[in-house]
Amino acid sequence: MDKKKILFLCTGNSARSIMAEYILRKKDPFRFESFSAGSHPKDSPHPLALKTLKDRYLIDASDARSKSWDEYRKVDFDFVLTVCDNARETCPVWPGQPIVAHWGSPDPVAAPEDKLEQVFIDVSTQIARRIDLLISLPIEKLDSLRTKIAKATADIGKQ
Repeated sequence: MDKKKILFLCTGNSARSIMAEYILRKKDPFRFESFSAGSHPKDSPHPLALKTLKDRYLIDASDARSKSWDEYRKVDFDFVLTVCDNARETCPVWPGQPIVAHWGSPDPVAAPEDKLEQVFIDVSTQIARRIDLLISLPIEKLDSLRTKIAKATADIGKQ
């Protein structure tokens, strides 16, 4: 079975989408190839996103970079998941008819300074739980179950 390509989208590609990309890479590197991008990428990932990945998930994401979704315009993804409301509203059409779903999470960067680190932890926990649900789906039967998986993937964002 070929790895399923999954793209996590956010506006700045500095926190939520980066955390999702790297958490999935660690949790299921055998069935998924994960990527992240943004509509208006920041200069670099947020330091607390990288710290949260390292401290909570033992993930070294020092190679992470914020990328524009234009970088992936010609890639055929199996899944395109938006993790912020703005990306959901402006998400372009992707080639290859990927399963598209919205997994909205609060923007941890917007949290008050005294709660910033805790919000990063909370958002990463929510993303990790959603990824656990995703990887429990019968992805290897994607073609025959595409409609059911599309609904189940969208429902994860409502959790």
